[in-house]
Amino acid sequence: MRPPASPWHLARVCNRLALQGFGGILAVARHEFVERERWLDDDEFLALLGTAQVLPGPNVINLALMLGEQCFGWRGVLAVLGGMLLVPGLLALGLMGLVLAQVHRPEVQGALRGMGVVAAGLLLGTCWKLVAPLRRTPLGAAWGFGLALGALALSAWARWPLGWVVLGVGGLGMALAWRRLLP
Repeated sequence: MRPPASPWHLARVCNRLALQGFGGILAVARHEFVERERWLDDDEFLALLGTAQVLPGPNVINLALMLGEQCFGWRGVLAVLGGMLLVPGLLALGLMGLVLAQVHRPEVQGALRGMGVVAAGLLLGTCWKLVAPLRRTPLGAAWGFGLALGALALSAWARWPLGWVVLGVGGLGMALAWRRLLP
């Protein structure tokens, strides 16, 4: 890992990340932290993302907060919060006012639908880029995909409550990984 040059540098990158990533910020975060800045490699990114997903709150903000804390302590945490929330938050509030005033127009409705499609595409692209590091986990890519499809089937089609899906599929994944890690 090559750390950021300063908390200010971290704040600028987090601001750039947040301004690019309405709805598809995970893909942008991976691009910024792994490819562009080279602060993390794919394995480090996945490790932080895994921890971030367990914590309450938005995954990418949790990931960036952990990175900021590792690099600069409390100053890094403040840099991440300021960079990711201040300008994008003000911009989102302003855009929300404009959209609400024009939401009845077909052009605005089409743009909102298009943003959803773009966000889904960005998420799929990020998943594809993270397949190689997934192969190096104790479960491997096949089990990882199988568990992901199982979780999707249980939550989307069988309509299981998310808590039960996480406990069931997550518990199975942890048990399989633990079994493979035993000598």
